[in-house]
Amino acid sequence: MNSKSNSNNQNPKTLVVATGNPGKLKEMQAYLADLNWELKLKPAEIDIEETGDTFAANACLKASQVAQATGNWAIADDSGLQVDALGGAPGIYSARYGKTDEERIGRLLRELSNKNRAAQFMCAIAIARPDGTIVLQSQGTCRGEILYTPRGTAGFGYDPIFYVPAYQMTFAEMPPELKHKISHRAQAFQNILPQLPLVLNS
Repeated sequence: MNSKSNSNNQNPKTLVVATGNPGKLKEMQAYLADLNWELKLKPAEIDIEETGDTFAANACLKASQVAQATGNWAIADDSGLQVDALGGAPGIYSARYGKTDEERIGRLLRELSNKNRAAQFMCAIAIARPDGTIVLQSQGTCRGEILYTPRGTAGFGYDPIFYVPAYQMTFAEMPPELKHKISHRAQAFQNILPQLPLVLNS
């Protein structure tokens, strides 16, 4: 009985991150460093098709399915770039706008041309119980504008063309600690962090 009890006590201490990207796992570990939980990547064999029509829907889909498949709590995020003049595109298709970051940036700049450059990064986060029930959701945004040419070598994706006027830098030019503080993902986590200990330890 003791071994069974210990197993049950240990199981909820695992929080599965619904991604196969080690970089995203590391980023989430930084945001959740104060939680007494072990974050793990989802098993590679679990492949979630993102069929939602919003960032929130996709985050919920990934968190729920990974939680059910692993029998653990799960956290997922879905994020992307929304350009005002393109009606919010590329949006949920941000990662599918091209085969490489260079192709995605090139396509976006061609489509935007000389239109209004206002844009925002959006991030949605969802947390699911082991049975797949979504118990927490959050969203965060970071407003900025799209440059005509890339600047900076840090970051990934659209970071070299996403300029934040308040800091006079693109995401790709920012020190990691600054991006970690002001990004769309940071805003989403700040909205959800106060509630996390209560939910995860319930």
